[in-house]
Amino acid sequence: MRGRNSGVECQLPKLDVTGSNPVARSAFLGKYAVLFALFVAVSSLVAGTPAPSLPGWQLVWHDEFDNTALDGGKWVRQTGGGGWGNGELEFYTDRAENARIEGGNLIIEARREKFGNREYTSARLKTQGLSAWRYGRTEARIQIPRGQGLWPAFWMLGGNCENVGWPACGEIDIMENIGREPRRVHGTVHGPGYSGAQGVTSTLELRTGAFADSFHVYGIEWEADAIRWYLDDTVYKTVTPQDLPGRWVYDHPFFIILNVAVGGYWPGAPDSTTVFPQTMRVDYVRVYEKPHGGGPSRLQGERQPGYGWR
Repeated sequence: MRGRNSGVECQLPKLDVTGSNPVARSAFLGKYAVLFALFVAVSSLVAGTPAPSLPGWQLVWHDEFDNTALDGGKWVRQTGGGGWGNGELEFYTDRAENARIEGGNLIIEARREKFGNREYTSARLKTQGLSAWRYGRTEARIQIPRGQGLWPAFWMLGGNCENVGWPACGEIDIMENIGREPRRVHGTVHGPGYSGAQGVTSTLELRTGAFADSFHVYGIEWEADAIRWYLDDTVYKTVTPQDLPGRWVYDHPFFIILNVAVGGYWPGAPDSTTVFPQTMRVDYVRVYEKPHGGGPSRLQGERQPGYGWR
């Protein structure tokens, strides 16, 4: 995690460099230079530094969640409890109980509580109407929740969805997990002729442990004729127009969505083993684009120990 201002004021020691001994003066100056460099480094961490760019990429948008409150200039809190077309059981609220900044992370918290006409609450955040992108690399460092009936997701939806509808607008699921599959995450595209259960998908599976045990970086690299899915810089799926049974609709800007659903046709309902509240922690979300004239910056990764996919 990035550093935080603890309220402790840092002070550099006062050094006497006015003496006539050049060796001593050089030693003092050398020590001062080291201390000053350390001071600058620590100050940068405390203040919160911008996210670094990747070689061959230009950072164009990011949220490091270093503020005390969710940035309303970057995120829209979407609310409602109608099932969202998936038979979901939660009501998405605009309350801090369900989405807040805490300890340098975005927290999306699913809770078992009556709200509106639902038995659970959670949050769904989107950049729609604020920011959308065509092509580039989109990634987030996330620790997902766990438990039967939980359905965390990091995904993108075509910005023209209100005009052409779904699935004609296109959907790119960068990461989805359902609680009964703690070792698996899914990357999927939905479009005309391949949506819902017929979406074109791939699954990555851990050999040991669960995805909820730790943070992972989930991302895509999206070009005019290909989308590649990454987990911690390992590519595990590539989709091209030739791989789809319908039209390629990934040629216009898409916006980002982060949410934790509870229940639904795919994950099923929570049961007696499900512990609430459950949280999805997001360390950062970053969007990169290729600078003008930039060529490919990375090759498709080799499978690394601990991962498998199908």
